[in-house]
Amino acid sequence: MAFNITQEVMPDTLQLDEVVEFAENPEPRCPCVLLLDTSGSMHGEAIEALNQGLLSFKDELVNNSLASRRVEVAIITFDSTVNVVQDFVTADQFQPPILTAQGLTNMGSGIHKALDMIQERKAQYRANGVAYYRPWIFMITDGEPQGELDQVVEQAAQRLQTDEANKRVAFFSVGVENANMTRLSQIAVRTPLKLKGLNFIEMFVWLSASMSAVSHSQIDEQVALPPIGWGTV
Repeated sequence: MAFNITQEVMPDTLQLDEVVEFAENPEPRCPCVLLLDTSGSMHGEAIEALNQGLLSFKDELVNNSLASRRVEVAIITFDSTVNVVQDFVTADQFQPPILTAQGLTNMGSGIHKALDMIQERKAQYRANGVAYYRPWIFMITDGEPQGELDQVVEQAAQRLQTDEANKRVAFFSVGVENANMTRLSQIAVRTPLKLKGLNFIEMFVWLSASMSAVSHSQIDEQVALPPIGWGTV
């Protein structure tokens, strides 16, 4: 794939990195943002199980050669602050972080950041002529929004509804242990799923299989997802 970068103003380093990245791997991209609650209530067994789940997610994806080049993973954590722990990388480049838990639950701000990241990434795909599947946001939380203005959460919910309606994103939410499922259902368009116990590994194996199925499909094709044995509606 040839790129003309001989214009008078050379692209900045980031743009040049993009050109090289997409030239080396021109496969369509299947972006997935993991939006993870790292508030204090996740401390202990829950955060340890989540970390183990991230390792299994990586292992499952790289075992599928096409998915490893098409699925892109980003990780955002939310507690008292919102942090981009991992910017978008293809699964074969993904190195699962070790997360710790502390603080409050800035969920609305986390959703805004995830939507912003997806918007920016799609612009990069378009600028480089790379096709892409509908992005996924996969949020895991054991609580409800805490420590931020209600207005921030309501605006995030409205953005989600608009983006879902326009097929710009597919947002999935998973409640762990004592999560407020009623509050989650007010934020998400899709019915939130309740994780059985701390079945993070089984959940991430399902997520990997789902992303792999999408990555093997045609763009905009309807894909049947695997049955959800790890959670309940």
